[in-house]
Amino acid sequence: VQLQAYGGGLVQAGGSLRLSCAASKRITVTNRVGWYRQAPGENRELVASMMRGGITEYGASVKGRFTISRSVADNTVSLQMNSLKPEDTGRYYCYIGQTWGQGTLVTVSS
Repeated sequence: VQLQAYGGGLVQAGGSLRLSCAASKRITVTNRVGWYRQAPGENRELVASMMRGGITEYGASVKGRFTISRSVADNTVSLQMNSLKPEDTGRYYCYIGQTWGQGTLVTVSS
């Protein structure tokens, strides 16, 4: 399976973006899916994940602002990001199971 992430861009602080990750093959509800991000000079960190049963996990810095969702019908995983902050800047990587996408860049200006 291949993953294509898109939806990144430049946004002002307080704004919103929606990232999507499209899979080339069908994903199932048993696949663990999620997003990580990496800022320049920093380690990759968990943003959000979803596992079987729709159980979600969020990084502490994004709780209450970001929402992960999954569409089996469309083979996509999405990340709705609201109230963005400059510290949310980074490259966002999606994964489904053991497969990773190439990342999409998010830049939040102050």
